[in-house]
Amino acid sequence: MASILKAQKANATKADLKGKGKRKADAMEVDEEELPVTAVKQKKNKQRVLLLSSRGITHRMRHLMNDLEALLPHVKKDSKLDSKSQLHLLPELADLNNCNNTLYFEARRHEDLYMWAAKTPNGPSVKMHVQNVHTMDELKMTGNCLKGSRGLVSFDKSFEETEWGRLIKEVFTQIFGVPSTSRRSKPFIDHVLTFSIVDNKIWFRNFQIMEKDPLQPNGPPQTSLVEIGPRFVLTPIRIFEGAFGGATVFSNPEFISPGAVRTAMRREKGGKYNQRKDAEEETDRRRVQRRRSEDELAVPKVFG
Repeated sequence: MASILKAQKANATKADLKGKGKRKADAMEVDEEELPVTAVKQKKNKQRVLLLSSRGITHRMRHLMNDLEALLPHVKKDSKLDSKSQLHLLPELADLNNCNNTLYFEARRHEDLYMWAAKTPNGPSVKMHVQNVHTMDELKMTGNCLKGSRGLVSFDKSFEETEWGRLIKEVFTQIFGVPSTSRRSKPFIDHVLTFSIVDNKIWFRNFQIMEKDPLQPNGPPQTSLVEIGPRFVLTPIRIFEGAFGGATVFSNPEFISPGAVRTAMRREKGGKYNQRKDAEEETDRRRVQRRRSEDELAVPKVFG
């Protein structure tokens, strides 16, 4: 009897093993339509900006560069460029510093500031005249933001109306947009950089994003903007096909160089001086004409 029970248990275990093997084989059969799909790799935003200037910048220009360096954590600052005529060296400097964007500030006569925004090494590049510069320390605004935080980049709808506006928008997006993988950036978004076109000039402003009213900290959430600084105005001059050179893609016909403006002002002042001298000569001439001729019966002649 015991031998019969042992034989039945052995047959049951063999049947279980056969069933398990069939289930494993069935599980291994995969339908052709249910093949695994490989995940698409997300493209990383690897943007680094080289920031440098020429010789002859003033304290205001230097403070503006320091403000931009504080706002953009993916900026690599380099020493001043000695020669203003050898701009072809800038793509090589950007390559040595592992940067694919360049912001170059060029000072002329210690009073005129030009900004080059370029994609290196193949271009394009934009040359702009910087006016109405106000730094953070000078403005003393109440806004504040975390150093190294990422900021939103906002553009006016006027950028989409012209070809040169769309090109400048793309260049500024890659330069002023802080990538999330930047080494010194912090995972916070607490300010917004705005670019607006008014009178064919680009106006730059930096605002803090306030979630609550500081006067009512316990009140309901109310989003508002408070200016931080800096602020400046850019006048596009030329857009080149290459990096710091090449064929001209766009030329601003309304731009007048600041040297020509100063010359016209000096000429106007000189014209006022000439008009004043001419008026003095005309007064002397009229005085001579109004003078009466000497009479023969005058007292000095009769009793002289």
